[in-house]
Amino acid sequence: MNGNVTIDILVGLFVVLGAFISFVTMVGLIRLPDTYTRAHAASKSATLGVLLILIATLIFFFPEYGFDARIILGIIFVFISSPVSGHLISRAAYFSNVPQWEHAVRDDLKEVLQKRKQRYEMQLSKKKGEEGKKMKELERRKREEEEVNKPENG
Repeated sequence: MNGNVTIDILVGLFVVLGAFISFVTMVGLIRLPDTYTRAHAASKSATLGVLLILIATLIFFFPEYGFDARIILGIIFVFISSPVSGHLISRAAYFSNVPQWEHAVRDDLKEVLQKRKQRYEMQLSKKKGEEGKKMKELERRKREEEEVNKPENG
């Protein structure tokens, strides 16, 4: 086999595979039920589809131009930026109270945020030190006064 035929077959294989994965991404974006699963489809499989097509481009132009830095930088840029942007879009949707699919099973971020809030409150109470103790004592006294002054139902 001639070297050009081998390269053409390899390029064709990468392009077809990349186009197929991009097609599956498109179907996922249409069919998936909520923002979070759509962002997952867009960031994971679309990245792979575009990377395969860019690799095919790199292989196609390699005999004439060698390694083209622009294509390599494009591959690196897509590889890094697409998953990060999908993650940030999902977090922005979560903090904007975009609802999850009604059949969603887990909400891992909720647990993480609760633990983070507890850690923050502990650090804040330690930082306040004596002031925090005084505030707690005042709150306790206020509760006691409310209990004493509460009218009896009897």
